[in-house]
Amino acid sequence: MVGVFPEQRPRRLRTTPAMRRLVGETTLRPRQLILPMFVAEGAAAPRPISSMPGVVQHTRDTLRKAAVEAVNAGVGGLMLFGVPAHRDAEGSGAVDENGILNVALRDLRSELGDATVLMADTCLDEFTDHGHCGVLDADGDVDNDATLRLYGEMAVAQAEAGAHVLGPSGMMDGQVGVIRRALDEVGHLDKAILAYSAKYASAFYGPFREAVDSQLKGDRKTYQQDPGNGREALREIELDLAEGADMVMVKPALSYLDIIKAAADLSPVPVAAYNISGEYAMVEAAAANGWLDRERTVLEVLTSIRRAGADLILSYWAAEAAAWLD
Repeated sequence: MVGVFPEQRPRRLRTTPAMRRLVGETTLRPRQLILPMFVAEGAAAPRPISSMPGVVQHTRDTLRKAAVEAVNAGVGGLMLFGVPAHRDAEGSGAVDENGILNVALRDLRSELGDATVLMADTCLDEFTDHGHCGVLDADGDVDNDATLRLYGEMAVAQAEAGAHVLGPSGMMDGQVGVIRRALDEVGHLDKAILAYSAKYASAFYGPFREAVDSQLKGDRKTYQQDPGNGREALREIELDLAEGADMVMVKPALSYLDIIKAAADLSPVPVAAYNISGEYAMVEAAAANGWLDRERTVLEVLTSIRRAGADLILSYWAAEAAAWLD
């Protein structure tokens, strides 16, 4: 008997939920999600972030509570950002053991121990009165090598406060190597570095600037990457790997899925991607207007980042998505 056209019927593998689950190619699990969290010095109550509905600047107490809830939901880790009450040109609050970020790290390590992977943003931008990720020279430009010294001090302070992972996000040349040496010199051989290796000068960071009360005027194009450059990202990743990065990151995620794929093809260590504030805000705004199904859209976004090759995803939806996935 002659076969009936079409002989090839891929729909056979889509017939039921069980069949689709059986042949699914990309997995998204709670352990692959990392929740970024903000803690504000002196806050008496959580402060809503208007451009990021559902995200807040926490008090120390609400941070502990939300962190425990996220870990109980199954997220793989927490990335902590501090919002200080006072700033100066060198971002001295970043290295102060009593600065808000280091205090909050101690809070969470005391509360959670090793039940999760506690990560710290190892960057000066939240702590400087000019909003740049490094200190400035006499001409007002970011001084790469002077900044590296402070990154080393900041990483050690964060490690001693309880961070398991340091996250240098400033895109200074040599930052991973300097941080690795600083940690090793004081005996923190087991602290890992998640290098923000390919961080682009993106327009999608806008809501984050509100979240950390950024003092930035101008832009960061002299140290963050041009959005049109791909090969440059691979060079940055290779340099960070050579300097001792334990994990590498691409940021943002959705506009850079091709870079995530290239990073995954290149990297022998885990690849992370940061599903950033502007990406979050777009979906939340569209869902609030009834234009998108929120849960389906969030899971599709996260799955697309995993499909591109990310082993880990930093996302403001991490705790909520983890509950959906289970």
